[in-house]
Amino acid sequence: MGFDAELEGCTALERYDLGGAHAVPGFNDAHQHLSMRGRRLRSLDLRAHVVGSLDDLYAAVELFARDLPPGTWIKGSGYDQNKIGAHPTAEMLDKVSAGHPVWLEHVSAHMGVANSEAFRLAGFSERYGVPDVAGGAVERDPSGRAVGLLQETAQRLVTDAFRPIGTDEIVDYIKAGSEVGVSEGLTSATEPGIGAIDHIGNSTIDLYAFQRARDEGVLDVRMTLMPYITVLRDIGALEGESTWRGLDLGVRTGFGDDYVRLGPTKIATDGSLIGRSAYMSCCYHDDGDNRGFLQFEEDEVRLLITQAHRAGWSVAAHAIGDAAVDAALDAFEMAQAQYPRHDPRHRIEHFAVASDAQVARLVELGVTAVPQGRFISELGDGMMRALGPSRSLQCYRMGSLIEAGAVLPGSSDSPVVHGAPLLNIHDMVNRLTADGVPLAPNEAVTPAQALEAYTAGSAYAAGEEKTKGRLQRGMLADFAVLSDDLLAVDPGAIKDMSVGATIIGGRVVFNDGAL
Repeated sequence: MGFDAELEGCTALERYDLGGAHAVPGFNDAHQHLSMRGRRLRSLDLRAHVVGSLDDLYAAVELFARDLPPGTWIKGSGYDQNKIGAHPTAEMLDKVSAGHPVWLEHVSAHMGVANSEAFRLAGFSERYGVPDVAGGAVERDPSGRAVGLLQETAQRLVTDAFRPIGTDEIVDYIKAGSEVGVSEGLTSATEPGIGAIDHIGNSTIDLYAFQRARDEGVLDVRMTLMPYITVLRDIGALEGESTWRGLDLGVRTGFGDDYVRLGPTKIATDGSLIGRSAYMSCCYHDDGDNRGFLQFEEDEVRLLITQAHRAGWSVAAHAIGDAAVDAALDAFEMAQAQYPRHDPRHRIEHFAVASDAQVARLVELGVTAVPQGRFISELGDGMMRALGPSRSLQCYRMGSLIEAGAVLPGSSDSPVVHGAPLLNIHDMVNRLTADGVPLAPNEAVTPAQALEAYTAGSAYAAGEEKTKGRLQRGMLADFAVLSDDLLAVDPGAIKDMSVGATIIGGRVVFNDGAL
């Protein structure tokens, strides 16, 4: 990328005049499940604006089942019990699914509901004999029969019946996710958790699928991919250690090119705030006997993170509850104390509930927090019910992170919520829930800070600040053309802005008339 006098004497195959339109560095989502976003675009849509009640959900499943070949799985996603009143049940799904196996993924992807046929195919006839799973939960009736809801790691009891997904299908999901992303000005994204089908990976060869998508010309967005931490394995006694937890050939964070590369390894320490499975220091405001749970024991979290750190990986720890945040910070501190490294660039994904002391400790340890803007409007009312008024003030902190000296990235966690960067930036600035209630309003950031987060901040979180995030000489030629000046428009109207064009590597990948 160059400007003005720097381009004198240069020739170009194509020239475009923006006509005074405003250009910004390409948006970079530090935490987006692009392939899952594509998958949900291909599945039964159960988001609240589509199905407004539990009865609507059952009706949607019944309609979807009518023309399917016998035995075809019905896969839906996006429902939120906070908005439709309750989780679906296997018994009710049996009545509307015409004998098809059903798997309905919660909006958070941290839980889902199966019907009786899905349980049967997974080896649990009549929903009996479903075992407990470490790091997960199975809801049962008084007789011990599963009622349908599976949380966290227990989801694999049913999802193993249809995973791994074939590569052709994954490439199609990546294509769909990339197409919608570039239409929103997205030029880079980080996908957390590839390769582990017992977590949120599509297949054990997810990296191959992304490379294929790039080779076939259907992936335009530059991708940083996070292997899930259980994909790493002991590859022998190396470098003076009795074990070395990594990937063959010593592959680690940073391997790849400008289009497909490996980022941190991801570990999910806890669950979901709106699902009441995030690990809290005290019980939920609306569930006095529940403080959530860890997906791994604390000593295992420390061991896994320390081993990955020793092998040269950056680590991204999903931690939503404040107790989970402590567990992650403890592990990072121990890893660095045992095996000092310069700027390992560790992260905490979400950092959803955190005290002032935890913010300060995060900055002191050099860890990057990766909160999500759009959670505020789409999930905020449910989060406030879970936390109560006082703890809600510590929810999805952003302004405090900047004030404490942290680099703030921008991210969506799409498809949990909408992935459009402008919508996420709107919520970072305005911080209003769907019901119009301010959620921790003191954590609001300015439009300039939000733009910085969604460009340079996310580049920093991925260790790519030298090539991405700014419109300046030597940076990759990635930018988006907007309908208005993001820094001058009324903050309440940011959500109404649109993307006119997206350019990646100097190539126009989306044009809605701006060029």
